[in-house]
Amino acid sequence: MKFLKKILYPHVAVLLVLFPISMVLMICSLVYLGSTEVISIVSYVLAFYSLSVVVLRIPNMIEFAKKIKDDNKYIKKLTTDTHFRINLFLYGSLVWNIIYAVFQLCLGFYHMSFWFYSMAIYYIMLAVMRFYIVRYTTKHQAGESYELELKKYNLCGWLLLFMNLAISIIIFYIIYWGKTFYHHQITTIALAAYTFVTFTFAIINFIKYRKYNSPVYLATKVISLVAACVSMVTLTTTMLTTFGTDDIYEFKKIILTFVGTFVSIFIIIMSVMIIIKTKKELNKIKGKYSEKNMKSFI
Repeated sequence: MKFLKKILYPHVAVLLVLFPISMVLMICSLVYLGSTEVISIVSYVLAFYSLSVVVLRIPNMIEFAKKIKDDNKYIKKLTTDTHFRINLFLYGSLVWNIIYAVFQLCLGFYHMSFWFYSMAIYYIMLAVMRFYIVRYTTKHQAGESYELELKKYNLCGWLLLFMNLAISIIIFYIIYWGKTFYHHQITTIALAAYTFVTFTFAIINFIKYRKYNSPVYLATKVISLVAACVSMVTLTTTMLTTFGTDDIYEFKKIILTFVGTFVSIFIIIMSVMIIIKTKKELNKIKGKYSEKNMKSFI
């Protein structure tokens, strides 16, 4: 029993080393080796064992997480202080946005592709917008200056509308000239997983952050949603090129046209709605202010 327990519950250090190695070996076996190769069989068995051990340790992981949550003052602050938590996530989004922009730029150098250069510039502009919002949220609480937040949200709407014009031209360039780019299947699948996860969280957070009644918080989620939509265009192009064949060229153009047009129209509608809504709210505030001044004068 002791031997079996040691096998099923190895030391955490062993698990931390074994799990990533087994996953890498399994992926390499799936991509480069046949299923009947000895190394492939060993990697499958090792991956199954590693995954089983991780599953068995889930209750311990939950208990450990609860203990950290109760004892660690930073984790406690993260769960209780809404302003701190939101700002932390906003800074995380900003850093990730910059990393992704650099990644797109590196792909541009590697493929010598106008698309990736354009995407890098696009995500850099989104990062600048995020920084513009984060700089405000660091110094102010949500809803502290509703009028100022509306002005910043309005500016974001105009910037997204302007940037959408640029992205529409880029999409047209890809469709009209048939400029596509090929990735390895594993890279494409990873990109698909990342895009769908990002898109899902963008929608959830957009709905979730509406309860704070803060235009600047909502602006950051709109930026995330727009970035996820643009990523869908990149994913569509990549998947059609990687998994498609040359004889479906016209089909590729139809799909890309549909997805690109849908994303572009969606961003236009969202940007225009932001501009109209913020303008109405600002006019209401100005109207109330003028009425108050008039009463004071009388």
